[in-house]
Amino acid sequence: NILANRTSTTTTAIPSSPQLLARLAGVLYLLLGVFSAFGILYVSSVLIEPGNAAATADNIIASEALFRLGMVSDLLGQVMFLGLALALYKLLKPVDPNHAAVMLAIVIVSIPIAMLNVLNNVAALLLLTHGNYLTVLGAEQANALAMLFIDLKEYGVNLAGIFWGLWLFPFGYLVFKSGFLPKFLGILLIIGCFGYVVDFFIFFLVPESSLVISEYTFIGEILMILWLLIKGINVEQWEERRAEFVQA
Repeated sequence: NILANRTSTTTTAIPSSPQLLARLAGVLYLLLGVFSAFGILYVSSVLIEPGNAAATADNIIASEALFRLGMVSDLLGQVMFLGLALALYKLLKPVDPNHAAVMLAIVIVSIPIAMLNVLNNVAALLLLTHGNYLTVLGAEQANALAMLFIDLKEYGVNLAGIFWGLWLFPFGYLVFKSGFLPKFLGILLIIGCFGYVVDFFIFFLVPESSLVISEYTFIGEILMILWLLIKGINVEQWEERRAEFVQA
């Protein structure tokens, strides 16, 4: 309830039309996916060679602009995530304000973790491109230290990943209970939650494993984006929910 009260002023800047809110959420969700996929997945797959510090350093130096663009994209993704959470909070609050507040709180916790994690890439870039560090450390040590920061970035992504999973549970519950969005999407979102959470434990407890469960459980998020963009919500059902919420 405290979180709900504190966010009421912020969410007044978000459109009040439920259908417009749904479209906005869909756009922000799509942008989140695009920015995050580019910053976290694509750039890393192109430039980072696991276990090969020298080759990774050469790749980053040769494609510094791409590496920097990846960092900016990563940060922009988190901005989209905050906007998405606020839009969904306002849209889903009539279903259950407590669960909506929990959903929003989990997202708010995850964002500074993910944004500060980008500093690991900043540190790696500074080590590889600033002559002072290379002069003091030497190329081989600078490359190794830069690789350490890049590895820490991966750990940070997986640390934030548990929150990227956990927020899907209240989100999925709210969608399932809403009546103005399909129940099957809520079920798929909750399944997606467990995919991210299992990945978190696999990464930290079985680091030699290459299994990534969320690759098979993220379909609910893709379908939710498409549903919000194409179908939106059942406005009549949303109005009924809102009327019940106001009367409660």
